[in-house]
Amino acid sequence: MAISNDLLSSTLYSIRDSEVDELFKKNAFLDMAKKKGGFEYEDGGIKIQRPLSLAEHSTITQLATGYEAISLAVQDVLRPAVYEWCDFTAPIVITQKEELENSGEKAIVKILEARMRSVMQMLRKELNKQILIGNSAILSSMNTLNGNVATGFFEADDVGTQGNTVGGVSKATYAATTGWQNNAADLGANFGTTGIVAMQRESIRCSNVAPMGAIDLVLLSEAVMANYRRSLFQQERYINESMLDAGRMQLAFGGAVVESDLEFNGIQVATAGLDGLAPGNYDLAGYMLNFDAIKMIMHKDADFAVSPFEHISGTTARAAQLYVKAQLIADHLGSNSVLIRGTTY
Repeated sequence: MAISNDLLSSTLYSIRDSEVDELFKKNAFLDMAKKKGGFEYEDGGIKIQRPLSLAEHSTITQLATGYEAISLAVQDVLRPAVYEWCDFTAPIVITQKEELENSGEKAIVKILEARMRSVMQMLRKELNKQILIGNSAILSSMNTLNGNVATGFFEADDVGTQGNTVGGVSKATYAATTGWQNNAADLGANFGTTGIVAMQRESIRCSNVAPMGAIDLVLLSEAVMANYRRSLFQQERYINESMLDAGRMQLAFGGAVVESDLEFNGIQVATAGLDGLAPGNYDLAGYMLNFDAIKMIMHKDADFAVSPFEHISGTTARAAQLYVKAQLIADHLGSNSVLIRGTTY
């Protein structure tokens, strides 16, 4: 007996939750954003609007006698950053031929699980690529952290010299003191000599200008991650193997989780002279991220939402749609940093 669309749909709904959880766990950016408050949900709207405080609202009057005239000169400090939604979908399809060849509800469920897993892996890879590097040919309307893209968030240039436009707000228009320009650092030609020092300096720089919170995640390329671990080797400790199932050990830097990501491999970014470097293209080492400042905005009804199964007209197949409506946005840039070089030790 054929499985009804309702039963097929309810099976998919139950599979969806576990697969979405896996998608986040296998993606360091999304996983830490979820854990550290870097996810927000909105009810809708044509666009996403975020108020930015980019000026001083009023002036301070010092009182010597108490009779001084108080300056009431004020200005509107809020500037709206406006972001377009990024909508994308992917179908989950099962044909009648497959159903007949895999008779029994358990067999059909296994097909659904495999299809759902395949779709989620595809979305995870494409979404991660666009967020970190900005070179997805499919999700081009999703914002990116890579400042080599004109609207990318993090430029590999000194504070005060950046010119990208983020959320429709030009970084060049506002002084570096407003926090609308990211920090950036050169880890050096030899990570073992200068890498840790540069990371420590960047962490302090970001914390000094952060309106709230601190660095939550340090994402590094494979080569730089290996160099970071090499620098910590003398401090590594070993435990009895019977204790190894007590939980996954996590590298950290100043309280922030440190992870590597394959998308950084072979990627270079341009700089006009960061930290005195000659202008040119250099290896992208990674990002230092504050999730109070960088967020993923999701539509509450399109957070990897799945539609009911329906027959596809003119075919023997049935399909459900996985739908996402989201966007990467910035509330503050100065509390984050982009890192370059550091690939050799």
